[in-house]
Amino acid sequence: MSLCAREPHVPADRLVAEMVPPPRFDSVRFDNYIPDPSQPSQSEAVKVLSGFADGLGGERADGEGGGIRRWFRRGGRQAAPAGPRGVYLDGGYGVGKTHLLASLWHATDAPPERKAFGTFVELTNLVGALGFQQTVATLGGHRLLCIDEFELDDPGDTVLVSTLLGRLVEEGVALAATSNTLPGKLGEGRFAAADFLREIQGLSAHFRTLRIDGEDYRHRGLPEAPPPAGDDAVAAAAHRTPGASLDHFPSLLDHLSRVHPSRYGALCDGVEAVCLTDVQPVPDQSTALRLVVLADRLYDREVPVLASGVPFDRLFGEDMLRGGYRKKYFRAISRLTALARDARRLTGEGGGDGA
Repeated sequence: MSLCAREPHVPADRLVAEMVPPPRFDSVRFDNYIPDPSQPSQSEAVKVLSGFADGLGGERADGEGGGIRRWFRRGGRQAAPAGPRGVYLDGGYGVGKTHLLASLWHATDAPPERKAFGTFVELTNLVGALGFQQTVATLGGHRLLCIDEFELDDPGDTVLVSTLLGRLVEEGVALAATSNTLPGKLGEGRFAAADFLREIQGLSAHFRTLRIDGEDYRHRGLPEAPPPAGDDAVAAAAHRTPGASLDHFPSLLDHLSRVHPSRYGALCDGVEAVCLTDVQPVPDQSTALRLVVLADRLYDREVPVLASGVPFDRLFGEDMLRGGYRKKYFRAISRLTALARDARRLTGEGGGDGA
């Protein structure tokens, strides 16, 4: 099959239904997160988040569960608490933030329809599909909202998400988020953050920050990424692998420009492996950011990626890796490298070493 031949339609109700941890994180729990012994902040994060999950059980203060109120209560007050009503996991790529966030979702004593998990992009896409008021109505009855890869890319998103989270907090929804950027630094280097300082500080006020240090577990103790395969080897692997797609990389980048990023997950439906020929450095930042979203969706679904052309660590130019989106690009490199290891079995080189 070819990803370039797909033009998926994603109805709004699917966007809501899919706000659960992705398949890669179905089985993660706090007890199978393996902290690095040399990084005490990782063990501390497990302890804090376990307590946070425990505090989310029981009935809400509005009569439907009040665990969040009890967890944040100060001095025995029964009123809505002051101060942060969420936790914010900050750390480099590959320290297990998404594992911990998904573990919090699983550990929270609430039915799946009363807790939501999605990336920042998926949350903004939901607002686009439902409208602001309907999104508040849909998520306002939840006990927990988990936001993975929290990043603000433009002033409009800053105001939108700040207002949305403020409304959800008023409804008693607990918040949890991950990012590579501390809340007060969101948007830095990408737009005139000073012009939106009030909104950014408002976002920060919703969270208690937990710093998680460590090296990228996807590469901890593993060999370097496998070198790219040849075009013929990639094509042969695609044709003998059930459910594999085969695309010319520049053509795929062009196709992504015509598919909204909210549909990239659906673009991968039923795909068991992605095979790409003629991988080249991405030509511009807009293209690069679309590729980051696709890499996230493939990683979530554990889809191996076999490619010819340049290695994945050469996808983004030096100017991009020094710019305001550099953490997104490093995350994409990390994830694609892990998926490239997983893809070695497609060429008969044995099982992958990926995370």
